[in-house]
Amino acid sequence: MTTSDVLLTADADGVRTLTLNRPQAYNSLTVELKEALLAALRGAADDPGVRAVVLTGSGKAFCAGQDLKEHVGLLQAGDPAPLHTVKEHYNPIVKAIVEMPKPVVAAVNGTAAGAGAAFAYASDLRIAAESSSFLMAFANVGLGPDSGASWTLQRLVGYGRAAELMLLARTVDAAEALRLGLVGEVVPDEELPARAQAVAAKLAAGPTVAYAKIKSVLNLAAQSTFDEALAAEDAAQTALGATADHTEAVEAFVGKRKPDFQGK
Repeated sequence: MTTSDVLLTADADGVRTLTLNRPQAYNSLTVELKEALLAALRGAADDPGVRAVVLTGSGKAFCAGQDLKEHVGLLQAGDPAPLHTVKEHYNPIVKAIVEMPKPVVAAVNGTAAGAGAAFAYASDLRIAAESSSFLMAFANVGLGPDSGASWTLQRLVGYGRAAELMLLARTVDAAEALRLGLVGEVVPDEELPARAQAVAAKLAAGPTVAYAKIKSVLNLAAQSTFDEALAAEDAAQTALGATADHTEAVEAFVGKRKPDFQGK
């Protein structure tokens, strides 16, 4: 494990776990934490030894969103930095999650609010602790959505429900999040770290080159015509059909054995 003041990084079984580490402030996002997270996500994307990523928080929260104490202090000081944080931090962070060429599992261990919730929505899989909750808190502070929430949330729950959650800014507990489709699984709090690691490790042992194509094709299809989606699928299958993982999978199927994927 490598440790910084605000972000913990640990590797095991091809999985890199990134833990937001400001528990005393519910892992709210300061400039320091945003910059550390962005660098860590980009590092995970570029590291061939990392085949899946887990994003979680320390303490009782996943991430409470923007650190408003830092934010208001800068505003009162006339510092323009808060006005640029969406472009400089939040947009690059969520793009790094969505475009990560490896599966990203959000292990939501408590409150996920604002940008914190948006980071979970941008992840490929979401596993939530029973005590977790989600809040689109932007309207409560007179702001609109950021961190891709306007794009990701309605693709998870539909426009009407997304508008409700953003306009009313009401808290959604883990049970309702599961019913709505915000998360795929809810587990007891004490089981969350092991369950997230197990899911991520399973993905890390899989055909990660195919996972990257699956993610890219899904993201393109969400904003393309049907014909464009078909063309993207064709291009992906053509490329994947020439990979060592595909050959290994076919040979393993014929040989009635478990495939040994190398992500190549």
